Amino acid sequence: MSDHWTDIQKKLNQIRDKDLFRSLVPAQGIDLCSNDYLCLSKHPALIEAFSQGIVKYGTGSTASRLVRGHCKESESWEAEFSEFVGSEAALTVTNGFVANSGLLETIANPETIVYSDRLNHASLLDGIRISGAIKKYYEHLDLDHLELLLQKQEEKERNGERSKRKIIITESIFSMEGDAPDFAKLLSLKKQFNAILIVDEAHAFGVFGPEGKGYLFEVLSKSQISEVDYRIYTLGKSMGLFGGMIATRQIGVNFLINAMRPFIFSTALPPALFPAARTSLSILRQMDLERTHLKKIMRKAKEGLEELHFPQISSISQIVPILLNEAKEALDLAQNLKKEGFDVKAIRPPSVPTSRLRLSLNTGVSESVLDRFLSLMGQLKT
Repeated sequence: MSDHWTDIQKKLNQIRDKDLFRSLVPAQGIDLCSNDYLCLSKHPALIEAFSQGIVKYGTGSTASRLVRGHCKESESWEAEFSEFVGSEAALTVTNGFVANSGLLETIANPETIVYSDRLNHASLLDGIRISGAIKKYYEHLDLDHLELLLQKQEEKERNGERSKRKIIITESIFSMEGDAPDFAKLLSLKKQFNAILIVDEAHAFGVFGPEGKGYLFEVLSKSQISEVDYRIYTLGKSMGLFGGMIATRQIGVNFLINAMRPFIFSTALPPALFPAARTSLSILRQMDLERTHLKKIMRKAKEGLEELHFPQISSISQIVPILLNEAKEALDLAQNLKKEGFDVKAIRPPSVPTSRLRLSLNTGVSESVLDRFLSLMGQLKT
């Protein structure tokens, strides 16, 4: 074995020794771990729309959108989506990770300071790294800490340091904690310090807000939402499909089309996706009863876990983290749940600072199924 593969084997052994080794496992059991929050991935209408799109347009786009991969269907979809979320324009990219990382690497540079919540998704952090921007973490949801960091930079610039562009980035509903920031204060800080604000709505879209428009529509007015410079969405969670969306001003979309390398040099999404996306959006808008059910089982899950004295984070959403002491404890608990027919994943460092089970609820989970899960959790705890 060459030195390279010997080194790789040592690293894998170190990962295993820490109970952090990961492997690919097919889905099985009751889904309590996916991001298919509205259970649309197998909706007959989406399947039919996608199938008809494949028959009409074929299976692939053949090239990037600037070459031959652009189509009228993508134009229609982007116009409909931007109207729905109240933005001037929107751009579709291959997935949410590309939307986040590609946006950051395009609009930031070494003369930019990016203020990031410490628990932001890896896609946002990778975008900062690639851009070469100066990264400053503020403690999770601690906007007083963010304000202090902004004030320190303002003081430096008043004392003669060269002025730098400032970007604040946050998720609306955090993917591993299920909690949310104070957006009224975030907007206030954005204005006070003349910063750009980016909000990732990936885990809120479809679940929160009127017609499922997202968490921002639940806590801010339309005029306040218009002050958010960039909003990120995904088709791969509540919409049951795949792809990412960047909603912003038309000038912003024009710039991204001309400067965003992951957009320029990536094969476009297949045209067949867009009729399915429009169908998904049409269904999603009318799912108020399902959203009500989801919020009901959210509360039930949290109350039940609190009664069992499982440590939790203050989640306000369908993402309910169950904090555990060690990675092995999380793995063992997930394995025992799997034996009883529940698919719940152990999430371990470096994905999160503290090992946990990430309970991810969806509209297909009945109250009786949740009761059975909570009963089993009580048995496994003892």
